[in-house]
Amino acid sequence: MTPGPADEGSLMNERHTVAVVGAGKIGELMLAGLLRAGWPAGRLLATARRPERAAALRQQYGVECTDNPDAVTRADVVVVAVKPQDADALLAEVAPKVPADKLIVSMCAGLPTGFFADRLPAGTPVVRVMTNTPALVDEAMTAISAGAHASGAHLALVEELFRPLGRTIRVPESQQDAVTALSGSGPAYFYLLVEAMIDAGILLGLPRQVARDLIVQTAIGASVMLRDSGEHPVTLREAVTSPAGTTIAAVAELERHGVRAALLAALEAARDRARELAADA
Repeated sequence: MTPGPADEGSLMNERHTVAVVGAGKIGELMLAGLLRAGWPAGRLLATARRPERAAALRQQYGVECTDNPDAVTRADVVVVAVKPQDADALLAEVAPKVPADKLIVSMCAGLPTGFFADRLPAGTPVVRVMTNTPALVDEAMTAISAGAHASGAHLALVEELFRPLGRTIRVPESQQDAVTALSGSGPAYFYLLVEAMIDAGILLGLPRQVARDLIVQTAIGASVMLRDSGEHPVTLREAVTSPAGTTIAAVAELERHGVRAALLAALEAARDRARELAADA
């Protein structure tokens, strides 16, 4: 059974069985995080499209891999981690096995909870989740939104499921496409920036490994300062920017090349693509 009000804020892993349906890269992150947090492997189920993928998950994590209908039948929390374009076929396959009190957690980018509500028994609680790949090192940012029939207890359980992967935040579902653009895809923007800065270091005469070490540690230090200082990024940037110095010369070039405008346009494009995924599903 899904959690009642008395369960809110408490993860009872001896009572809940979680199935990760479609355990690709993002589903695997979920499995690995739960296991690192002490979740019993016997309370986890996984499904995969290819037998060799299922065998690899079974060998690496010790979890049972089964088919979709069996996993949905046996679990009381079903995490749907398939690609958005595969969600319709999956729900058609498993809907007869879903009682109205089974909690569905969607990790499908772009798909609203209404997509699931239209294809599952009336009243099925659905919680929409967007996390990101730093879950691999327990530093994810996960945004959680309730569907029409999800209660506070359901949200609390989902927060407990994802807390081992990093931080969680509750947002209205209307903001999820923006979350997808900002933090869901966000790690790629930082990797692109770091890649460009490493190349710049090489251009300036540094060995590649030296340039990498300098930039990676600088990125880590700047991120920790942003997180822990509570200061606005403008304040932190200004602290590095002396009058007529090297930093302001570089910032002026970034502004001249429209870096800020390019980021705004990029995030709008990512948000629009999330909306297209929902329309195409």
